[in-house]
Amino acid sequence: MLVFWEQRLVLLATPKTGSTALAEALARFAAISIQTPPELKHTPVKRYRRFMGPYLEQVAKEPFTVIGVMREPRDWLGSWYRYRQRAGIPDKRRSTAGLSFDAFIQAYCTDAPPAFANVGTQAGFLRPEGVKGADLLFRHDRIDDLVQYLEGRLNRQITLPLSNVSPVAPTPLSAEIEALLHRCAEPDFALYATLV
Repeated sequence: MLVFWEQRLVLLATPKTGSTALAEALARFAAISIQTPPELKHTPVKRYRRFMGPYLEQVAKEPFTVIGVMREPRDWLGSWYRYRQRAGIPDKRRSTAGLSFDAFIQAYCTDAPPAFANVGTQAGFLRPEGVKGADLLFRHDRIDDLVQYLEGRLNRQITLPLSNVSPVAPTPLSAEIEALLHRCAEPDFALYATLV
């Protein structure tokens, strides 16, 4: 998560949406840059609004604009699946090595996903029910829109590096599991459909 004090701007670090590249490009311009541990780096909007936001706004005496990045839901889950296939994952329970993408999605769509598929939802991270969500969302596949927005707000040119990219691997889904995914991740698909 990055906080730009003078601009009254907060950039949430949605997992698997380029947050590492954004931090590498922008952390030096931020008043607050939280990169570790991952639990703090990837603070969801609900926790931000409950804990950090009120403090920042009390000190600043004005609101902050909270922005985030969202990835197409199937692609986002594919990135998680590929990321967790890499060698050297410290907690083997989180590894997807040897699993098909169908099996990963089936596990993700259960009431209590196992560790390898327990990745949450983007809707829950960015715009959960009953909480004021992010003020502005950008599509991951149109990251240039975010860069242009940030260049205007921060008054500087920004070049994003390629960082923490998931390995390339096929992520085919059977029609049955694709339909299951659309049912269980309906809030994510609905939110993504609102982004222009």
